[in-house]
Amino acid sequence: MDGARALIAAGATAVCCLVCAFWAFRTSSSSSPSFSKKQQSPSLNCSGCASCGCCAAKSANGEMAVGGDNKKKAQESAPPEGGGASMMEQLVPEITTHALSYLDYTSLCRLSMTNSAMRRAANDDGAWKALYHKDFTVEQGTINPPNGWKAYYAATKAIMNLNAEFYNIIREGSLPAMSRFWLNADYVKCIHATGEFFTGYNAVMESWGLLFNWGQDGGQGIAFQIRDVRVRVLGEVAWVNLKANVDVDPVLFHVTNVYEFRNGRWYMVHHHSSLMADPVPHNMFG
Repeated sequence: MDGARALIAAGATAVCCLVCAFWAFRTSSSSSPSFSKKQQSPSLNCSGCASCGCCAAKSANGEMAVGGDNKKKAQESAPPEGGGASMMEQLVPEITTHALSYLDYTSLCRLSMTNSAMRRAANDDGAWKALYHKDFTVEQGTINPPNGWKAYYAATKAIMNLNAEFYNIIREGSLPAMSRFWLNADYVKCIHATGEFFTGYNAVMESWGLLFNWGQDGGQGIAFQIRDVRVRVLGEVAWVNLKANVDVDPVLFHVTNVYEFRNGRWYMVHHHSSLMADPVPHNMFG
C-alpha cells in the first residue's frame, strides 16, 4: 500500500513538472512573430478571451465545443511526439486525477484551453468530482449528476453566487433589486423569521419593503452573516440550506431558499427563515 502511494506521489510530481514545462514552452513560443500571427487569425471562436469563461458559457452542459479549425491549431501547437502531451496520455489515470486534484477551478479551466491532450485530462469527470468534493459539501453521497460533474460544479457555483447576491440585496436594502430577484408568480412564498407568511409576488414584495424600512432608519438593509451553506441542484430547481445571524447578534436562524430556472436565468421562489431553537439540557428524571 505504501509503495502504491509513493508511486502516485511520484507520478503527481512528474505531472506537475510537465505542466510547468509546457506552460514555459507556450510562453516562449508566444513571443515569436509566427505565433503572434496565428493568434490574430479571425477563425478563432473565443474572441481572444484568455480564460475559459466565454467559451464554457456557450455550452449548456459545461463542456467546450471545438471546431475543426481549432482542432488543427491545437494539434499544431502541441509538443512533438515524446513531449509533455504524449506523456500525459501515457500516465496511469489514477495518477493524472490525483495530480489534477491539486488545481483549483480557475487553473483547471485554463489547463483545458492548452491543447487536446490537456483538454481531455482537464475535462475528466473524476477530476471535477474531486474538485466538487473539495469546494462544496455533498448532501447525498450517492449523487450521480446526469450531465457529469463539470456541469454540476458549474451549476452549484452559480447557485452559490446567486444566494450570496440575495444577502447582498438584503444588506443594501434595495427593493428594486429584490423585485427583480424573485419570480413574478402567484405561487412564490416567503416566511420571515417573525413567523409571518406571505404568498404571491405582490405580497412578498410588500413584506420586503416593510422589512427594509423597519430594519434601519432611512430604509437601509440588514447585515446578515451566513454560514454552513448547503446547495442541491436538480434540473431546473435548486434549494439552499444555511444558518444566518444578524450582524454580531449570536442568535442563529435556519434558512431555506428555493430557486427555479426560468427564461434563461435563476429566480427565487421560496424563502423560509426560522429561529433556531436553543438546545435544552436533557432531564434524566423527566
